[in-house]
Amino acid sequence: RALVPPCGSAVGLGLRLCGMAPSIAPSPIRWRSDFDKFVVVANFQRRGWVRWNSENDEPWNVYWANVHTTREIFAPENGIRLGDNQHVNHFPNHYELTRKDLLVKNVKRYRKDLERNAIRIGCDPTTASNDASAAFDFLPPTFVLPGEYALFVEAFRKESKTVVAQGDESNGTKDNGKQTPNERARHRIGSAGGSRMVENNIAKPKTKPKTKHPTWIVKPVGKAQGKGIFLINSLAQVRRWKDAHGLGGGANGIRDEKFVVSKYVDDPYLVGGRKFDLRVYVVVTGFKPLKAWVARAGFARFCVRKYVPVNSGNDGDLNDHFAHLTNVAIQKNHGAYSETHGGKWSLENLRVFLTGTRGLDATNALFTSLNAVILKSLRSVENVMHNDPHSFEVYGYDLLVDENLKPWLIEVNASPSLSATTDDDRVMKLTVIRDALAVAVPSDRGVSAEKAWKGTMDRLISGDVSWNGTASNSTSVGCLDLLVDDATHANGSARKKTFLTRSKTT
Repeated sequence: RALVPPCGSAVGLGLRLCGMAPSIAPSPIRWRSDFDKFVVVANFQRRGWVRWNSENDEPWNVYWANVHTTREIFAPENGIRLGDNQHVNHFPNHYELTRKDLLVKNVKRYRKDLERNAIRIGCDPTTASNDASAAFDFLPPTFVLPGEYALFVEAFRKESKTVVAQGDESNGTKDNGKQTPNERARHRIGSAGGSRMVENNIAKPKTKPKTKHPTWIVKPVGKAQGKGIFLINSLAQVRRWKDAHGLGGGANGIRDEKFVVSKYVDDPYLVGGRKFDLRVYVVVTGFKPLKAWVARAGFARFCVRKYVPVNSGNDGDLNDHFAHLTNVAIQKNHGAYSETHGGKWSLENLRVFLTGTRGLDATNALFTSLNAVILKSLRSVENVMHNDPHSFEVYGYDLLVDENLKPWLIEVNASPSLSATTDDDRVMKLTVIRDALAVAVPSDRGVSAEKAWKGTMDRLISGDVSWNGTASNSTSVGCLDLLVDDATHANGSARKKTFLTRSKTT
């Protein structure tokens, strides 16, 4: 489908050219979508909105667009200017957060900025560096290939450890080099028994120390749904893959495609022996000032096969994606995949499970940490994101929880899947889109978005309007909880720089 007519014309997108005054959008609201997904279309129709018709001279008001259309809409050379009553579901350069390599780059840059600011106001440099590292320790060590291949090799070798195989007691030590109580007792007997201990030592040949290599996960920057992902635990694997893909001077030359390689989180929290990750929906209505909401409606998605760690000394399979990758697009191809529950738990059910197994305090701390990770990632891009007032975004955050209930940010999706795998999944996604539209698209016509939203919230607070039949306030709309709103906090600009919390040096 041709998305945009030749430069100088915007008719094909239902837009008006630069310099032309936008007309006042009539009622009802006209919507347009690149996706005929039930959870999107049903929400439009339930609001009484009508589908935009290309033969009609009136522009659309709400466009649920794909990322390619968004690029065309905001491309300066196309001469397109959105009207006051037009809204699109992506920011112009959303990829600063959603492209794997740019996410890593922006988080690292923001961490360094905060470190420099802390030093500038008098913090000890070592303390500032340590605090910054601790505050942003939610991304595993990650490198972009092929550009950072040498740095990756250095990190790979640094993470590798030489250990004595378990069960090798010839030198009276375990992997950590310390004697166990039983070993110390045996050595005392040996000192008194002399020859008997010597015979025992001769009878047990020494085991050659082994090198324990960490596992790393390689992902193509521009793909989704688990495509092109694989695990490695030796440099030989990396070299073969690098040459086969023509990266960094291989036989086929250097390719434009980029990959990220991250240290694999090999101690995930397991439920029933199975690995899972979390899909958390985040709605952003502005970056300058930053305003974002986190949905309570989300899910945990599980692997079909039980998890076995992949490192020296066990039988874990690097190529078993059904045990390592939680993507539904992968898991649904296994014969044991359940169409009934889709391998998913709601976030609410996960909270109940964790409260029963790890306690209420630990569970609350985990979800507080999840919100902190999300907020820090948004802060890392707020100064590079083009804050077009016509844009909003529903991001799909993928996070992993390890055995210590520490959250790790895996990636952020600009177009999280809106396909429903089960009835519960459909209801959940309908709810998220419903509430995202409620906070992103003003219901009052002919007034500014800010005034319209303020009026809506005034009615909510006064009790004239309710969501889901329950009392609401300005920090909760349906399933969405307000994560941050710098516009309504006088100290918002200061609060965003408080991730480094240790005191100044004296």
